[in-house]
Amino acid sequence: MKNFLWLLPLVLAACMAAPESDTQAAAPASVNRMPTSTTTLARYHWRLHDAVDAGNQRLDALFGATDKPPLQLDFTTDRLSVHNACNAIGGGYRIVDGHLVVSSLQQTMMACTDATLMQRETTIKAVLRDRPTLIVSTPDDTPLLTLAAASGQTLTFAGQPTAETRYGGPGRTVFLEVAPQTVPCPHPPMPDKTCLQVRERHYDANGLRVGEPGPWQPLQQDIEGYAHQPGVRNVLRVKRYTLKQPPADAPSSAYVLDRVVESEGVVPKDAARP
Repeated sequence: MKNFLWLLPLVLAACMAAPESDTQAAAPASVNRMPTSTTTLARYHWRLHDAVDAGNQRLDALFGATDKPPLQLDFTTDRLSVHNACNAIGGGYRIVDGHLVVSSLQQTMMACTDATLMQRETTIKAVLRDRPTLIVSTPDDTPLLTLAAASGQTLTFAGQPTAETRYGGPGRTVFLEVAPQTVPCPHPPMPDKTCLQVRERHYDANGLRVGEPGPWQPLQQDIEGYAHQPGVRNVLRVKRYTLKQPPADAPSSAYVLDRVVESEGVVPKDAARP
């Protein structure tokens, strides 16, 4: 019997290893994860797709009746911003051991009467301050960003490619003044077509106008994200992207709205006066 005592540790080790093997076999298949990096986050506009509480109940208050688009997160390499809540919110961030760590959140101080917008603001601030676990995955063709807070609240955002992602690089910032009225710009398939009338403006580093504006000319394409209101003159900060392979007879560049810098209602000169 003494000669077989050396077998005992091996038998015990085998018995202990068996449950570990069973656990691994029963583990669910992992999701198709994307690299959780600042570069990945910055490639998309992240719009709220789903939200649940600690009991896995949907947070319907974040999706209530409102004319605003869904809660949205945008990232650069070191800052995040929150859109479509009551206030604009932003701050620095880092990714630490799979957690989103946000610092120095700042926000505007606007009061809102919309309960949905207020609930969005309260929820997203609580989640961001809770160092949520961060997972980026692609269960389908749409990338998903999941923020899981220690409180049990989990927010899932669907990614929409940014203009830089879609057009393959950073655009050039330009300022366009848009005239209050559109002008005819006939095109063979659309003889009654009208276009925005625009001219380029120039600003210095302090935001002051410099130089003379460019000539007025029809813009025979849309500005993505901009909806013109007749009778309103606007100055827009836009990004202009060069298209690598534009379709035949199509513009060689694309314009994407960044911000409305000025807005002014203009009364037509020939309008009847009271």
